[in-house]
Amino acid sequence: MPVFDAYLMVDWSAANAPNRGKDSIWLGLTVRGRRGLRLTHLENPATRANATERIIQLAAINLHLGRRILIGFDFPFGFPAGTARALGKRGLPWRNLWQELDDRLVDHDDNRNNRFDVAEGLNAALTGEPFPFWGLSREEVRPFLVRQNRRPHGEGDLAERRLCDIRIPSTQPVWKLAGAGSVGSQVLTGIPRVWQIRRDPRIAFDCHIWPFETGLRCDDRAAIMLAEVYPSLVPPRPMRGRPKDAGQVAAIGRRYAELDSVGALAPLFEGDPALPGHVKRQIELEEAWILGVQTDNAL
Repeated sequence: MPVFDAYLMVDWSAANAPNRGKDSIWLGLTVRGRRGLRLTHLENPATRANATERIIQLAAINLHLGRRILIGFDFPFGFPAGTARALGKRGLPWRNLWQELDDRLVDHDDNRNNRFDVAEGLNAALTGEPFPFWGLSREEVRPFLVRQNRRPHGEGDLAERRLCDIRIPSTQPVWKLAGAGSVGSQVLTGIPRVWQIRRDPRIAFDCHIWPFETGLRCDDRAAIMLAEVYPSLVPPRPMRGRPKDAGQVAAIGRRYAELDSVGALAPLFEGDPALPGHVKRQIELEEAWILGVQTDNAL
């Protein structure tokens, strides 16, 4: 029996203005029905606020229909181990970091946001220098954030890459905010929105975040599972008149659904079973993991 009935994949954007088409937000919903797997929704919300509300709506609709749904977001859910401690946080590292981002980020309904201010403030708190976050979308002078040429990571610093990122060389560090392949801005604008989704009263009691709230396993208590995904693990689906982003959410959603049909999706929630216990705890408490990355990195 498949674990899920529906698979909603999200290609995120940290754009500072409403945007559609290439390099914007795309939502792709694949549903298992009597006639097999079908892409029932392919949507391109212009803003993060609109996308967040639409994700909640689709989750609530599928929940009402008795479907279990996997919702995948294409940005990291966590930071390298030790980040929360470096900020002076105590308790659950991931929870403290998510709340810190939620408290600091101002993300208006028209996409205007203060993500670079957030990154600069975190650098000041973490190291008192323009490190480890780096990257600006334009030339400007900031005391704790540089556009490029930040110093390299050394002994005693927070790691440049998470454990799962090391497995996939094409991924980018969470600290990189601008430039080709940058994901840091998506993290800063995305995590507060996922936290908003997780707490929405329409779905909150049926929703869990993997692996932070579930451990490295497929929790069958969660009718709605929120997970980190990396669409580039599979080739994008060619879609005439649509950008690559649309083809990516369609392709990764269908791939997870196909794996689920033959019982091969649930084991992926274990991450890499070969990892030692203390490393698994590091992933479950702070770093998170990309769904589908195991020893061979293959979906």
